[in-house]
Amino acid sequence: MFDLTPAATQLAEVVRGVRDGDLKAPTPCPDYTVGDLLDHVNGLSVAFTMAARKTPLEGAGTGDAARLPLDFRESIPARLDELAQAWRAPQAWEGMTRAGGVDLPGEVAAAVALDEIVLHGWDVARATGQPFEVEEGLLQVVHGFVSSIGPDDRDGSLFGAAVEVDPNAPLLDRVLGLSGRNPGWRLG
Repeated sequence: MFDLTPAATQLAEVVRGVRDGDLKAPTPCPDYTVGDLLDHVNGLSVAFTMAARKTPLEGAGTGDAARLPLDFRESIPARLDELAQAWRAPQAWEGMTRAGGVDLPGEVAAAVALDEIVLHGWDVARATGQPFEVEEGLLQVVHGFVSSIGPDDRDGSLFGAAVEVDPNAPLLDRVLGLSGRNPGWRLG
């Protein structure tokens, strides 16, 4: 078990720092604006909270800024906190659960939830000019997850093709590269 709270808290801070003018800005995720990505984070927060509780939710948001709640700066951080709290329960990690229409062992679902929080936290932070840091231990978990994704599964539905990154680069940059992101992505 690992605690999702530090990463969820970091993403919540980034969400609170998004300005209205940022919502239409591009992100490192192709075809997603900041608003689209925030809607996705909102939906995945609910989906993975329900996965921890073994009460699957079908049809979580896929990323459409038109569905973004007006109070997103408060509601998304609250959902992220609820997500982290749900994964503190030992039973969340046991047995099977369902998230995003996929059946997963509890511990794998937790790793996917952390991966989503970290990667999309970095995406939103980078797109809005905010800092983003993740604890080394949590980055190790995400690194293990993204390293397990084979080339046949890098068709853009989960990750794009890996981006080559110096093997001596910081761990976050290596994680980003493995997830198909360019760690040097800059807005504009």
